[in-house]
Amino acid sequence: MVFPYKKILVLGATSGIGLALSECFIERGIFVIAVGRRKQNLDEFVKKHGSDKTAAIQFDIGKLDAIPAFAEDVIKSHPDLDCVFMNSGMQRGADFSKPESLDMSLLTEEMTVNYLSYIALAKAFLPFLMAKPEQTSIIATSSGLSMIPLYRCPNYCASKAALHHWLLVLRWQLRDTKVKVIEIFPPAVQTELHDAKYQPDIIDGRNLGMPLKDFTDETMEGLLGGKDQIPVGMSKIAFNSWEQDRQKGFAKMTEMAKAEADRQAASANGKA
Repeated sequence: MVFPYKKILVLGATSGIGLALSECFIERGIFVIAVGRRKQNLDEFVKKHGSDKTAAIQFDIGKLDAIPAFAEDVIKSHPDLDCVFMNSGMQRGADFSKPESLDMSLLTEEMTVNYLSYIALAKAFLPFLMAKPEQTSIIATSSGLSMIPLYRCPNYCASKAALHHWLLVLRWQLRDTKVKVIEIFPPAVQTELHDAKYQPDIIDGRNLGMPLKDFTDETMEGLLGGKDQIPVGMSKIAFNSWEQDRQKGFAKMTEMAKAEADRQAASANGKA
């Protein structure tokens, strides 16, 4: 099977993309461990699907220092976990032409949730995933804005660009392991991410972008098809054009740097 996972930890599962994909996994007989901050949403999720198909953990991934203990508890309770899906995210507008309007705590939180938490989660779960004899996976939701920025949310775009670059390298570094690295590139999707309570400058934000079901269907097609990079909707424009040139450049630069590192190592061993 190209998508063989039987138990998936979904971070950011209480709404939007995470919730919709979690329900798709359950429909296909995959056990979902739903993680989010909102206990009421988690309780409703388990009540709807049943404790034989899902479990729920209330956790805030923005608390980086708590992630190691969180991972340890998950692994202890679910030793058959074989996939970690990092999907949590936040988006806020930021206008640097009006520096007095900027809130550094929000900018820091955005970078923490969208990027640093993913690194911390990977560090915590990778030893466990790498030690398993079967194929395992890390799935991450980045964004079409990781490839081309939007003027109104520069910090969000920067966090997703950082995540995308890290995932490219992570996939290369794990190339000789059984851990598959999968990246999903959503376009704007009709979720609460654009709601006025979070982004008051967006008018009718819940209707902005691709319908959630259309996004979910296309994403599942990519996952079930075994793809490790899944651009969806409008994200395909960037991914299928200049992003291909960038990834060719990354592959070439990596090949050159690795060859030079190998040459230096061989030279050092010869002198020894």
